Amino acid sequence: MVRFLRPLVWGVTYTRLLHLWVPMLVVSLWALIDDTKLWVPAAVLVPLGLVPAVRTGEGVQARLLLTPGHEDAAFSVAPSATWRDRLRTVAWLELRMLLGALTTVACVWLPILVVVLVRLSLGHRVDDVPVLRDAAPHWAYALLTPLPLLALYGAVVGLGVLATAGARTLLGPSAAERLTALEERTEQLLERNRIARELHDSIGHALTVAVVQAGAARAANSPEFTERALAAIEETGRAALEDLERVLGVLRETRTPVSSRPTLADADRLLESARVSGAEIDAEVTGPLETLPGPVSREGYRILQESLTNVLRHAGAVPTRVRVAVAEGTLTLEVRNPLPDTRASPARGSGLRGIRERAALLGGLAHTGPDAGDWRVRVELPPG
Repeated sequence: MVRFLRPLVWGVTYTRLLHLWVPMLVVSLWALIDDTKLWVPAAVLVPLGLVPAVRTGEGVQARLLLTPGHEDAAFSVAPSATWRDRLRTVAWLELRMLLGALTTVACVWLPILVVVLVRLSLGHRVDDVPVLRDAAPHWAYALLTPLPLLALYGAVVGLGVLATAGARTLLGPSAAERLTALEERTEQLLERNRIARELHDSIGHALTVAVVQAGAARAANSPEFTERALAAIEETGRAALEDLERVLGVLRETRTPVSSRPTLADADRLLESARVSGAEIDAEVTGPLETLPGPVSREGYRILQESLTNVLRHAGAVPTRVRVAVAEGTLTLEVRNPLPDTRASPARGSGLRGIRERAALLGGLAHTGPDAGDWRVRVELPPG
């Protein structure tokens, strides 16, 4: 019994009731003007529902009153974009008015019926209710008084549930809106993955260089080498802070231009940082880097950065060969370094997975693994 009456203490029961009462306010005002043509408000709803902005207003009301406290995505708050959306809005307005009329009748006449039954049970005659006008007073009418109350309870709860279901059907997002929402969600996920890769590459590179430089400076016990190591740590740290600030700007939804991200034109900074860390970098760059599309050049920079970071992290200051070639718009990037047998293979790390993901997003290929005693990273990125 308690479970059956639980909706009486739910706030949503009464907000839904209010939502159904609102159209009846308009009908009541019209009744003061002409109570012989109560169909006029329903007719006015047809052209009103064709206005695109009305769908937005109805969607907002549905979220606030039919599902209060929940951001129900089943209710669209976008204006009508197609004639199908407009017609669905008209259908919803008519359904809302119909359910509102039924709710109003139930809320007015069922309580009146309870009072009439009580009066009849107490011995009074009733003349203002046609159905019971000729009924003789009798105490047995007291047994019928719970029935209108139960009917009122069922009408209030049931019509509210029916209105919510109808709103979800008629005010729900269209196929185009669902596709747009799915595309936005996909873009958000891709952006999160990109930011994670950016932080991993930039901050990971800076920390790796700092650790290698600090260890080398302590082992060298040379003031000159220590000075160069500190300068390299400072430069790498500043670059990492710039990258971090840019990524945080994206998270804050600022309009930081994508062009501010480093490209392969800034590759000399990476190579010099690795050289200062003790690695012997044999670099060869051929072809016009400036002709590369922006996405290819930016991702190529990050791939080179992660490759050099893996060299310093897993192999240390070892001779490393870097080849960057541009031919017919295709970028070929290769990094090779000796990999002693005593070292752990870097293939298990997230860095190589990030390299493969970056290459795959641009439709390119990435090959990583041992090759003739070296560890080789070779990436080919098409022009786009």
